[in-house]
Amino acid sequence: MQTEKVVKHIVNWLKTYATNAKVNGFVVGISGGIDSAVTSTLCAETGLKVLCVEMPIHQAASHVSRGQEHIKQLKKRYPNVEGIISDLTPVFEEFKTEVSLEGKQEVVDMALANTRARLRMTTLYYHAGLLGLLVAGTGNKVEDFGVGFYTKYGDGGVDLSPIADLMKSEVYKIGEFLKVPESIMKAAPSDGLFGDARSDEDQIGASYPELEWAMNMNDQGKTASDFNGRELEVFKIFKRYNTNNLHKMIAIPVCEIPKDLIK
Repeated sequence: MQTEKVVKHIVNWLKTYATNAKVNGFVVGISGGIDSAVTSTLCAETGLKVLCVEMPIHQAASHVSRGQEHIKQLKKRYPNVEGIISDLTPVFEEFKTEVSLEGKQEVVDMALANTRARLRMTTLYYHAGLLGLLVAGTGNKVEDFGVGFYTKYGDGGVDLSPIADLMKSEVYKIGEFLKVPESIMKAAPSDGLFGDARSDEDQIGASYPELEWAMNMNDQGKTASDFNGRELEVFKIFKRYNTNNLHKMIAIPVCEIPKDLIK
């Protein structure tokens, strides 16, 4: 990958889009992970206003500290960057008092995890509306178009996606080029939706390099019968997530009314 040229391409794309949309810049949710760090730095490179928002909800201390470290160094490097913290823990706890928490615990836990992501999306759009900004998505290609590892109308609710055509490994290369803090470069990827330090690999059952491989194999038309051992296991994991989360990755179905019925 021609990293420097890719960076310039994304930065120009961001700046052109924002200019045409007649907005002031971008707002980015900061998680302490590589995707949000790279996205916010790319946005900062445009020279337009960038608001970095950290939104802890019972967050693991390591996630919070990495997020704060990133915002601090970004503000030092770019005068167009501002950072704020919106602690959504009280909002989340109040929400839980107004809804049913009955049912299988794993189902309730997943519903609450998705609620965290949607509360964060609402917060980002609040700030975007106040300041005339676009919400920049932080999803990469494997998450957004491979396994669908994001929350519909949560972290998937954005105005534009600057890194969604990049594999996770490519995001890391850009992170290195952009001098993302070492603590973030070395941290295990995590969605931070369960209030602990569990990684994406813990949840999915496969690492991002493995998922990239499976996505490439799937694009080449391979099937489960082409593999065995760990490769077969990883390919099945990829196919399961890809199939189950397809509804997130395609356009919302619209019931089209036959023209003869509305004449």
